[in-house]
Amino acid sequence: MANHKSSLKRIRQTENRRLHNRFYARAMRSAVRSFRALTSKSEAESKLSEMYKTIDRVAKRGIIHRNKAANLKSKLAHFTAKLA
Repeated sequence: MANHKSSLKRIRQTENRRLHNRFYARAMRSAVRSFRALTSKSEAESKLSEMYKTIDRVAKRGIIHRNKAANLKSKLAHFTAKLA
């Protein structure tokens, strides 16, 4: 266990940030999962920009890497284009 006051505070801050980041990461993954469950192309096209915003927001906060965000957006665009 830490002895310094500053390291105790750092532990508290790290735990709060971890929980905060986990919430946003789970929310993004759930949104991606529900998007991939769509079957109609028109619905997917209308929700695609919303998904882009969600992914960009998580990447901007540093929860996921910007390259991972770009890969996810690319895969979702490809998925939308393949729908009948």
